Amino acid sequence: MKRQPAFPPSQRLLRLIATLVTAASVPALASAQAQPKRSDDEKNLPANVSAEQMSGRPDREVILERDVEIIRGPTTLNADRATYRVVEDEVEAQGNVRMRRFGDTYTGDELRFKMEAQEGYVTNPTYHLQLNNARGTADRIDFEGENRATVTDGSYSTCEGPDPDWYLRAGRLNLDGDRDEGIARNALLYFKDVPILAAPAMSFPLSDARKSGFLPPTIGTTSKGGFEVMVPYYFNIAPNRDLTLFPRVYARRGVQLGAEARYLGETYSGITRVEVLPSDRETHTDRYALSSTHTQTLAPGWGLSWNLNTASDDEYPDDFSSTLTTSRQRLMARDVAVGYSGSFWSASARASNYQVLQDPDAPIARPYDRLPQITFASGQQDIKGFDWNADSELTRFYHPDLVRGDRFMLNPRVAYPIIEPGYFITPRFSIHHTSYALQNNAVGSPDSLTRTLPTFSVDSGLVFERDANFLGKEMIQTLEPRLFYVYTPYRDQSDFPVFDSAEADLSFAQLFSENRFIGFDRISDANQLTAALISRYIEQDGVERIRFAVGQRYYLNEQRVTLRGARNDSRSDLLLSAFGRITRQFSLDGNVQYSQTNNTVSHANYGVQWAPAPRKVLNLRYRRDRLNDLEQVDVSGQWPLSRRWYGVARVNYSLPESKVAESLFGVEYMADCWVLRVVAQRTPTSSERANSSIFFQLELNGLTKLGSNPLDALRLNIPGYHLVNQPSTP
Repeated sequence: MKRQPAFPPSQRLLRLIATLVTAASVPALASAQAQPKRSDDEKNLPANVSAEQMSGRPDREVILERDVEIIRGPTTLNADRATYRVVEDEVEAQGNVRMRRFGDTYTGDELRFKMEAQEGYVTNPTYHLQLNNARGTADRIDFEGENRATVTDGSYSTCEGPDPDWYLRAGRLNLDGDRDEGIARNALLYFKDVPILAAPAMSFPLSDARKSGFLPPTIGTTSKGGFEVMVPYYFNIAPNRDLTLFPRVYARRGVQLGAEARYLGETYSGITRVEVLPSDRETHTDRYALSSTHTQTLAPGWGLSWNLNTASDDEYPDDFSSTLTTSRQRLMARDVAVGYSGSFWSASARASNYQVLQDPDAPIARPYDRLPQITFASGQQDIKGFDWNADSELTRFYHPDLVRGDRFMLNPRVAYPIIEPGYFITPRFSIHHTSYALQNNAVGSPDSLTRTLPTFSVDSGLVFERDANFLGKEMIQTLEPRLFYVYTPYRDQSDFPVFDSAEADLSFAQLFSENRFIGFDRISDANQLTAALISRYIEQDGVERIRFAVGQRYYLNEQRVTLRGARNDSRSDLLLSAFGRITRQFSLDGNVQYSQTNNTVSHANYGVQWAPAPRKVLNLRYRRDRLNDLEQVDVSGQWPLSRRWYGVARVNYSLPESKVAESLFGVEYMADCWVLRVVAQRTPTSSERANSSIFFQLELNGLTKLGSNPLDALRLNIPGYHLVNQPSTP
C-alpha cells in the first residue's frame, strides 16, 4: 500500500518532526552482553518518520496514525499509533508495538518512553535476544537508562517456541548492562513445567564475564563418600584475582570446606587450593589437603616459583579421588626455586622434597630430598663455527634411612656442527666430572668419591627428497638415514651412591643420547653405534602426513656400568615407529620395541582413531610392557545412538588379570536448548582398590549447568570427545 499523508506533504513539517522526534534510543533489554552506549554522533542522528496520517502541533505534540515507523541509527520502532510530546520529551506508542535494536526484538501493547533520559516502560512485552537466542515474556519492562531495565513477572529461556522445555520465572528481574549483572527476585526454574530450583534471590552475569555470586550446585555420588552436594560461591575480587569457596556435604563423612584462589599479573601468577574435613565420621580424624603453585618475575632476569602439595594421610587419594588429589597422585611434591637468566647463562637455587602417600598394596620408596640444589648452565652457538655449553650442579641429598651427602657435577661440552643442504655431521667432545662427600654410609665405605670421564660422539645424517603422491595428493617424500657414534671409557662406579639415577627407557630420543642413564650418579661406558632410518610424507604446506622410523643401537664392547649387573648384549632392542593421518577422519600410530635376543616384543603401543564427523569418534589402543607384566586393551568412543541420544564409553581391560582396570559409561541427550548427561566411572586409587562415581548433569543452554560435572572425565578418557551442544567447526 502506498503511503499517503492525511494532508498535503510538507517538507518543513517532516524536517521539524525528524528534528523533534528522537525515538531511536529506546533501550534494549540487557541481553547476554551489555549493549554499547550511544555515541554523541548517534544521539544527534536525524530520525526518519513515516505514517499514513500525521497531525498535531510540531512545537507541542505530534500524532502519528496507522503503520507508524520511526528509524534512527540501529533502532526501528513500529506501532499502530504514536504520540510525541515535545515539552515532556516523551514518546507514547500503542497497538502492535515492535522495536528492534542491535538485532534484539521486543513487542508489546503500549510503550511510553522519555527519549533523552532513556526512561520508560512497555506493557505485556515479549523479547528475543540475538546473541544467545534467549526469549521470554513479562507483564512489564521498565527502562531505567541505556543499559538498565527491570522486568516484572517475567520469564527467560533459550528454547524456541511458545512452550519452552525450560524457563526461569521471576517476580522481579533487574538487569544492569553497565555492571554486567542480573538479579532475579523470587526466582523459580522450571523444567518440563516442573519446578526444579527455587531461590528468593539469584544473581548471574549478563555475559561470559566473571561475577561474584553462587555457582550452580554440584550433585553426585561415589563409593567412598556416598551422596554428595557442593554449592560453590564465587568472589570476583578484581579482573586478575578471584576466590571460590566450595563447601561440600558427604553423606557418610560430613562437611568439607574448600577454597581456591587464583591470581594473574604482568609479572606473577598462581593458584592455591585447600580443602578441610573436620572430624571425618568414617575415620574420626581431621582430613585436609593443600596445593599451591606460583611463578613470578622479581626483577629483569630474576624469577621465583613454588609448587607445594600436602595431604593429611595416606588414604586421602582413595577417599577423595574426585577432589584435590587425583587417584594416582601419591608423591606430593614440595618445591621452591629462585633463578636468574643472563644473555648466555642461567643459575638457580632450589629446595625440594616429597610427601609419600603410601599405597598399602604396593609400597612406594621415598625419593631423596634436595636441600638445596644449585645449578648453573651456560652456552653459545656459532662461535667461529663452534657451539659450546657448560653445566654444573651442587646438590645436598637427604634421606632419613639411606646414605646421604653432597654431589658436585661439572659438564663442559664443545661441538662443531657442519650443516649443509642434504646432510649434516656434528662431532662433539665433553667431560663429565662428579665428586661426592657422603654421610651415613656403610662401615668401610669411602666418605668421598671422585669421577672424571671424557665422551666423544659424532652425529651424522643424510636427507633425500623426492616428489610423491599419496591418495591423489602431491607431497614430498623424504628418506633420512642417520648414524650416531659414542665413546666413553669404562670407570668402576659400584661404590657410588644412587641418589636420583635410573636406567632410561629405550626410545628414539634415548637412542641418540650419550648416556644410557638419567641423573648424574651413573655415566655409562660406551663404544656404540646407533643406526636409524626415517621416511616422511610432507604436504605442500609443511604438515607431516605420514612418518616411518626404525632404529637400533649396536654395542661394540660389553656394557659394564649398569644398575642390574653387567650386560653383554651386542645390540639394543629394535625400535619401530609409525604415524599416519590417512585421511582427515582416520589416523593411526604405533611404536614397537622388539628384543631380538629373547625373540619377543618388550614394549608395544598401537592406536587407531576414526572420527568421521563431530560427535562421532572411536578409539582403539593396545599397550604392552613385558618388564612390568602390563598388557592392556583400551577402547573408547562417542557415538550417536539416535537423532538426539549419544553414547560415551571407555573400557581399559587388563589381559594378564582378565579384568577391567578402568571404565566409563554414559549417555547424553541433546535437545534444542538443553543437554542431559548421565555418566558412571570406575577409577583405580591404588593397585588393588578403586573408586566408583556417578555423574548427573542437566545443562540449560545459556543459563547454567545443574548437577555434577562429567565433562573433565569425558575429555580425559575419550580422545576426540566433542560437546554435543557445541557448533561444529568447518
